[in-house]
Amino acid sequence: MSALHHLTVAEAAALIATRRLSPVELLEACLDRIAALDPVLNTVLRLVAEEARAEARNAEAEIARHGPRSPLHGIPIGLKDLIDLRGHPTTCHSALLADSPPAAEDAACVARLRGAGAVFPAKLATHEFAIGGPAFDLPFPPARNPWNRDHHPGGSSSGSGAAVAARMLPAALGTDTGGSVRHPASHCGLVGLKPGYDLIPRTGVFPLAWSLDHVGPLTRTVRDAALLLNAMVGQGTEGGTDHTRGLTDGVKGLRIGFVRHWHEADMPADPEMGAALEEAARVLSAEGASVTAVTLPRLQDFAAVNRAILYAEAAAVHGTWLRERPEGYAAITRRRLMPGLFLSAEDHVTALRARARLVAAVREAFRGCDLLLTASSMDPACRIDDPEAVERTYPRQARIPFNVTGDAAITLMSGLHATGLPLSVQLAAPAGREALLLRAAHAYERATPWKDMAPPEA
Repeated sequence: MSALHHLTVAEAAALIATRRLSPVELLEACLDRIAALDPVLNTVLRLVAEEARAEARNAEAEIARHGPRSPLHGIPIGLKDLIDLRGHPTTCHSALLADSPPAAEDAACVARLRGAGAVFPAKLATHEFAIGGPAFDLPFPPARNPWNRDHHPGGSSSGSGAAVAARMLPAALGTDTGGSVRHPASHCGLVGLKPGYDLIPRTGVFPLAWSLDHVGPLTRTVRDAALLLNAMVGQGTEGGTDHTRGLTDGVKGLRIGFVRHWHEADMPADPEMGAALEEAARVLSAEGASVTAVTLPRLQDFAAVNRAILYAEAAAVHGTWLRERPEGYAAITRRRLMPGLFLSAEDHVTALRARARLVAAVREAFRGCDLLLTASSMDPACRIDDPEAVERTYPRQARIPFNVTGDAAITLMSGLHATGLPLSVQLAAPAGREALLLRAAHAYERATPWKDMAPPEA
């Protein structure tokens, strides 16, 4: 048996189901890792150790009597601290909410995971309100990248990505408004899944921009992402989809459109990232897919629309605080939120009309192919203490288009840069075709060695 902290969700679930591993043992291994590594990685905002221990003991007893409810029974899962956990405050990594009252109920996605038997040992670091970070002028320090702690782990689900990559937890939830599940997956060498819009309910999740926000899992394997997705969409209920069914069927016969111009012309990628994307296309072709170039609107067009909608909707959330308590925000958060106060209704409507045109263009592309292959990040992680590098590289990404369209997208590790930091690739599918997306991602994962790579810290 691998060291317990190295077990994936699926591996741990198999051992728990056959009584070769106790949920209590697994949780203690995770808590030991948190104690050892969190002081230098800053992933945990609130440790919920004793409550999680009680949950693990209850899971152990229930499994002994009746067997596991689901593959997640007894599995520890971390929560980005925008997501409500019953009995604990949701701080959004902000001084403004540091003294907020405990949540009365679990977020809907947490309630579904709890119903599947999951255990919740930690609320995890984020960028303040999912937009301001990395920030060093908050009560809580920013999370760091376990591949190199001097580097950015990606945001805004930074603690979720760092904790899973460092093997503190086998899985965690994040939120994704402009790529914020897939960004830490890119920088931390993980699987980051953004399902189609509204597939996972967002009740009990603090909003950034209602029409762009998604909830998604960060895991170490595609199968693990499918298992979490199953629980959060209610797999097993009437009409529910089992996203692990057909997972190993491969990509033979699938049509994949490769959006090369996004990383070659619109935002030229680091050469090693570009080479890794070409290799990903070659791998998928060798696995039996038909990979052909497709053209979509420019990345800059998607980014402009996302930005206008996000700023306007975020201003609706934060307007009162921005006017009355601006000093309560980190400087970077305040700077990123303030433009929304100056947008007009005309600006917002113009963005929505442009969004409709972009959605139509992507729908047309999907008529000619089953999936899209694109860059995720254009660069490996930059230093976390270099504000200019953060501001320069943060927008250099191809994740935003699928927040604008609401389609499903997944990011996976695609190699190691010369700096020793992860490279990444993204696949996208129409909303509702998450099972196909996961199947293709699994085929790529199976044909490459990257899922077995771990940071030096691990």
